Amino acid sequence: MRAILLRFGELYLKGNNRNIFESLLISNIKEKLKGESYRFEKTFGRYVVSKYDLDKENIIIEKLKTVFGLYSISVAQELDADVETIKDYIKNIKLKTENFKVVVKRADKSFPITSMDFAKILGGIILDNNKSATVELYSPKTTIYVDIRLNKKAYVFDDIIKCQGGLPLGSAGRGLLLLSGGIDSPVAGYLIAKRGLKLEALHFHSYPYTSDEAKDKVIALAKKLCDYVDEIKLHVVSFTKVQEAIHVHCRSEYMITIMRRIMMRIAEKICERNELGAIVTGESLGQVASQTMQSMTVTGGVVKECPIFRPCIAMDKEEIMEIANNIGTYQTSILPYEDCCTVFLPKNPVIKPTIEKCEKEESFLDIERLVDEALQSEEVIVLNRD
Repeated sequence: MRAILLRFGELYLKGNNRNIFESLLISNIKEKLKGESYRFEKTFGRYVVSKYDLDKENIIIEKLKTVFGLYSISVAQELDADVETIKDYIKNIKLKTENFKVVVKRADKSFPITSMDFAKILGGIILDNNKSATVELYSPKTTIYVDIRLNKKAYVFDDIIKCQGGLPLGSAGRGLLLLSGGIDSPVAGYLIAKRGLKLEALHFHSYPYTSDEAKDKVIALAKKLCDYVDEIKLHVVSFTKVQEAIHVHCRSEYMITIMRRIMMRIAEKICERNELGAIVTGESLGQVASQTMQSMTVTGGVVKECPIFRPCIAMDKEEIMEIANNIGTYQTSILPYEDCCTVFLPKNPVIKPTIEKCEKEESFLDIERLVDEALQSEEVIVLNRD
């Protein structure tokens, strides 16, 4: 019988809490496969998906590849863990490459032959039936894996498909992603979700200075993230009046810094309202003026209750772009629609702001009123994966 073997990674390290993480991972797997017909089985160290529609195998594989917490999967032939049954199956393997090796893993120690000895036996059978083949232990073109599990089944396969890894979505709580239309913030959302944080998102829209297309772009980015996180509640807040007030009353070089401090205040309010435990940004140290150590200290200083997570903090732009390409957000991010951060961009933004100077600039603004008015404009859009 054809089956898909599922492996998890970091859950091995969770000690007495492992069952909690496993239960959440299994729930996430079943949610991802909702609508599909299949059998799910748990055996020590592995999960098995079988009895599915073979015509939908590729669809099921693509869905499983987006589950955080799964390290890898393999499409395998499920056999009874019997020596002769496995040998009979191996006899029919026809190699498409000139060399190979056999790897046997024996989780079930009651199996009567050791892993190394059984690999030698199976390798001999393959050589007998593939006369031109040779054994290559170090750089084989093909590796035949035989995984003997405690459920008294053996799984034979020749490919390991890498998955997302990380921790099960939701195992680290819930947070708020500041989602712009750029390259970095969707990547930050993906990376922090990979560590188990379930996401909502916040976007600041500055109509009429930014277009409806700019807003649609962000909706498309959030929708793409749903491939990995299933659902995102997107909070869209009008930032127009805030930016206009800053433009009129504050020194130009401090505009971006003051703007981001007010964004952080609004984000924390939304976290409080929705019981979200963290704010997530796409900041990368030194990438732009607002992302220097001093700038991030000043902008983050207004947040009193929530930690601020910056998953991209030590990454360079090339690394971020590579991940954006891999998760499918890059082409949307580079669409030429400006976000609110770029509309009022000063010529020479300050790169080493101080809290004292920021507070002086903010003294010319009615911060509380601006925050409250922005929050009153909030629109909530719930997005789901297809």
